[in-house]
Amino acid sequence: MITKTRNGRKRESPKTRREGLYKMAFVVSWFRVFVLAAATYGIGCAPAPQTGNTPKAGSKLPDSIVEPYLKIQTALSQDRIDDVRANAGQIATAATALGAPAMKIDTAAVQLASATELEDARDKFGTLSDAVITYMGGLKLAPPDGVRKAYCPMANKPWLQKGDTLANPYYGSSMLTCGEFQ
Repeated sequence: MITKTRNGRKRESPKTRREGLYKMAFVVSWFRVFVLAAATYGIGCAPAPQTGNTPKAGSKLPDSIVEPYLKIQTALSQDRIDDVRANAGQIATAATALGAPAMKIDTAAVQLASATELEDARDKFGTLSDAVITYMGGLKLAPPDGVRKAYCPMANKPWLQKGDTLANPYYGSSMLTCGEFQ
């Protein structure tokens, strides 16, 4: 409600002013949702620029990512969490050196490095696997010799591993061979 003061000036009541602030906060909140959605789904965003360290199309995924990744995959498939944090930290460091295109790998590796429970580590490993496989696909990189892509339909997640026998990192010993090579 707007009232006039003794000197003729108009003044809003505290209730009207508060309602106006709520409306403005609502609009700002929806604007943030739109910006986050645009960033998440790549609306209006150009691809990240490559750096001098970004692997060329057709080359192999760098060993600085693959070796610690495979150690994590093996540990989780054996129901172990030891060294997962250290290897995730190595991946984060290596991804940072690869520049902007590897940002999702870096972020996922940092999150995995914070895992203290086996189930949490497995969930965060799924995010890391998605990031690594998306990075490989986007840059058209080949996996190193002997490394294959596998997929678990129960977890609905992919992973990379060495060898011809499945070693599912999402379920470990309870469902070690669940999945298929792709």
